[in-house]
Amino acid sequence: MNAAGQQGFGYRAKRTFTRLLVFTLILGLGGLVVFFRSQLNARTFTLALMDGQLVVMKGRNAPAGALPYRPGDPRLADAYAPIAVEGQDVTALVQRSFTERDELDRALFPLLEALARPRIASDEPARVDQGLYYLRRAEKLSGITEEQRLTLQKLMTDVAYYQARQKLEDARRLVSDALTQLRLAAESESRHARSANQMLSTVSPAARDLEEALRRAVHTLSGPQEAPRPAPEAPVAPPPAPAGGTPEGTPPTAPVPAAPDSGSSP
Repeated sequence: MNAAGQQGFGYRAKRTFTRLLVFTLILGLGGLVVFFRSQLNARTFTLALMDGQLVVMKGRNAPAGALPYRPGDPRLADAYAPIAVEGQDVTALVQRSFTERDELDRALFPLLEALARPRIASDEPARVDQGLYYLRRAEKLSGITEEQRLTLQKLMTDVAYYQARQKLEDARRLVSDALTQLRLAAESESRHARSANQMLSTVSPAARDLEEALRRAVHTLSGPQEAPRPAPEAPVAPPPAPAGGTPEGTPPTAPVPAAPDSGSSP
């Protein structure tokens, strides 16, 4: 083979190697782009409106696509469950994406607050229960701001009265049920009848008083209270007359002339 042929072969080999190297670099860069996009998408949260519910979506480990979010911690499952929007405008939420879960928490809090506020202000126990459900979901959002945390604390304080009332009613039912069960056991012929009688005689008076106090607290004291009526004003007595004269502002009485003596001469 002559020198020209050797140079031509070397040139073609060099060109082929260069093309292969460029192709490998492009393929490697493309793979890196796909990898980093997959990593970013896997950390991205979005919100989707489905059948009147706001659903939290989490990106798949792929350059695109998302699935409903299922937290690894089962205690957080309720926090990120679908939310019934019930007429709330969630357009701005659906159009956003969140690269951190803290950002998602801060965005979800106003919606949960808006759903809870009118319910905890209601006098209907069922609606208050619904509002308390949304507040408990908001409590599980660890990424909310300090200001949002203070707002949540204020809302929980507002509903504390209702919670206390419910617990008092539950306690009354438990006491009543316990007394009923003790009476059944005491009147039976079982081996526990004697012990049930002893327990009933010991706790029955105090339990009845407690049950009545709880009933009064829940059904009487917690009801609307009438405003106290103002006491009637006492009649104002006329000022006493000054000594030696007439009361101030009263005209003096004219003296009555004496009758003439019929037996006297003119």
